[in-house]
Amino acid sequence: MGLLDGLMGNASEVDSQEVADELAPILGESSASKEKVMVAYKLVRDMIVFTNKRFMFIDKQGMTGKKVDYLSIPYKSITQFKVETAGHFDSDCELKIWISGQSSPFEVELKSSLAQDVQKSLASLMF
Repeated sequence: MGLLDGLMGNASEVDSQEVADELAPILGESSASKEKVMVAYKLVRDMIVFTNKRFMFIDKQGMTGKKVDYLSIPYKSITQFKVETAGHFDSDCELKIWISGQSSPFEVELKSSLAQDVQKSLASLMF
């Protein structure tokens, strides 16, 4: 992904092994199975990561990006998700994920090309 793509808000798939190396300190290890990064998408500094056990939204904050907010949602907690596609003049889509025990959904705006990939990844890994 080039700098111009990032500035324009275009996200792209990133190498899952690189993301796994970066997230190694927080990926789960159980006696049954080790958590693995299946697919990841990057938008400038933020990332959407799908592992074999959970969905993660990683929000790097501040000027330096040293402050990081990790939202982790186990697939078993997702009750439904919705992708609202953009119209002709708007390239943004909206992803909403409902989590059991919460009244309002997690929401994030995505570019339409990424929204399709995220929806496909969610459907593939949840079922």
